[in-house]
Amino acid sequence: MTQLAWPDLPYDAWKDTYQTLHMWTQIVGKIRLNRMPWLNHCWQVTLYLTAAGLTTGPMPYAEGALEIEFDFIAHELNIRTSRGERGLIQLAPMSVAEFYASLMNALTALGMPVSIYRRPAEVENPVAFDEDDDHRSYDAEYVTSCWRILSSAASVLTRFRARYHGKASPVHFFWGAFDLAVTRFSGRLAPLHPGGIPNLPDRVTRDAYSHEVSSAGFWPGGTATRYALFYSYAYPEPKGFSEATVQAADARYDASLREFVLPYDEMRRSKDPVGELLAFLQSTYVAAADLGEWNRASLEVPEKMWRTVDAA
Repeated sequence: MTQLAWPDLPYDAWKDTYQTLHMWTQIVGKIRLNRMPWLNHCWQVTLYLTAAGLTTGPMPYAEGALEIEFDFIAHELNIRTSRGERGLIQLAPMSVAEFYASLMNALTALGMPVSIYRRPAEVENPVAFDEDDDHRSYDAEYVTSCWRILSSAASVLTRFRARYHGKASPVHFFWGAFDLAVTRFSGRLAPLHPGGIPNLPDRVTRDAYSHEVSSAGFWPGGTATRYALFYSYAYPEPKGFSEATVQAADARYDASLREFVLPYDEMRRSKDPVGELLAFLQSTYVAAADLGEWNRASLEVPEKMWRTVDAA
């Protein structure tokens, strides 16, 4: 069961597929950005886990609705409208430019064309989607493994979210950084964020971090780490946060990321992966909340009630 829920995902082995899939999810995410009204913290742009992949959910279009879903078991991109029409793109090795053209042509054929800003967000040296012929890998086995990890992580993050009375985000997928996240809020305004995220307007970052947060999630890694990890950070980061004690044996504070990280491989190999992850999430949140002087008594579900809110 552990291998099914928490499969192996070696960064170097699936890096090319990961980079291609990242661009594909950005294209679909930008369609959602085009169709949805703005929500605080950019929550209108995110994708959501399904029983088989990731979905935009229903997006308004004229008097109807449009939905786009990645199926990472059948390896299909499904397009559905509220009129009952369907489109389908087989997910297989193809360039980002090919994927972009196929999706845009399918939307036009369904009578629901969408125009998006074609340059990727939150990546260095971005290449426009319709010009990107370099990223074209698709290893179906690794894609399914990544989705299974996202699905398992979403289940644990949902349990963690349920322990909080205060404002909290959904458990959702941000295609800009390709990470699954959940965020708790103290209720207080935060200092102006400095911005500076590559190819992301500072106004967007400042909207996302307009209030104090403790945020955690899963990220498959990148050039800075080259391994998958769970993370937890606070904004603003309170004094002493990086030295806080974390209740997860393999967790550490990464000064370059300014986050606590729990390497995925260490977590999945532990005797109790879910317990290890919950301990990481809880202890890093407690560090952020205590050092940041949050009003925890008014924000948290009492520990004696956790069995009620936790899934079996």
